[in-house]
Amino acid sequence: MPLGTLDRTPPPFFRQGLPARTKLVLFSALALFLMAADSRLALIQPLRAVAATALLPVVRVLNIPVQAWSSGGDYLGGLRQALDNENTMRQRLAAQAEHAARVDALAQENARLRALLELRPAITVKTQTAEVLYEAPDPFSHKVFLDRGTQQGVAAGSPVINEAGVLGQVTRVYPLSAEVTLLLDKDAAIPVVNARTQHRSAAFGTGDGRTMELRFVASNDDVQAGDLLTTSGSDGVYPAGLAVAKVAAVDRRADSAFARITLAPAAQPDGIRHVLVLEPLSVQLPPRPEPPPEPEKSRGKKDGARR
Repeated sequence: MPLGTLDRTPPPFFRQGLPARTKLVLFSALALFLMAADSRLALIQPLRAVAATALLPVVRVLNIPVQAWSSGGDYLGGLRQALDNENTMRQRLAAQAEHAARVDALAQENARLRALLELRPAITVKTQTAEVLYEAPDPFSHKVFLDRGTQQGVAAGSPVINEAGVLGQVTRVYPLSAEVTLLLDKDAAIPVVNARTQHRSAAFGTGDGRTMELRFVASNDDVQAGDLLTTSGSDGVYPAGLAVAKVAAVDRRADSAFARITLAPAAQPDGIRHVLVLEPLSVQLPPRPEPPPEPEKSRGKKDGARR
């Protein structure tokens, strides 16, 4: 082969272009120019939007295994949690079934004992739901208004409760609304009984919006913090057994015959929306007997004494 036909150019590995320092300076200047142009004129924004749109399907496809792995872990964890909750609910259901069976047995026994002793049947209280419209504008009272009135059968004196316990009592009734005085009001009072000792007393509102107090209780009376107070049912208004408050603190003063007992209401009125209005027990109780007429002799003596 003739020597003139050989390619004497160096291979690409040995070719030399611009020096590396020059390339660094040029590309650095280009990068600075592009950054300044993008921040000032947003020249790269359309290109960035096109690239993001074009790469979105690729990103979604590549993210499928990650999502599948995460979803699989969540599914297995949720399945394990669901199985644990199912076992817990089954245990609670069995306990509730046992409790319901005992309650039914006690109810039947109570009915037989009442029939044996010829007592009147237990009073069944009528109820209706109501919604709280607004609070009373008076800042010195604790009252709310309900969306039920005389047209819906609400009567003055009706107890108002929620799922936690007694909230108050209807004090004024209008055709389409009713005013409820809460137990926290300074003018509110309710007869209660200590669920532990069965001691009867009266709970009063303090007016501070947070606590109640148990008045006229002797300093040496058996009252402890944490005791539950329920309605006694002896006032002819509230059914017996409704939660009213718990004893928060007992201050036995040496200089007073009565203890200062602070109560925490069982039903907090903050944020309540729906309540239950009960029919007063006095509606179903028999009327009180009238006092017997005075004898003629005693009446004549009284007339003579007046003369």
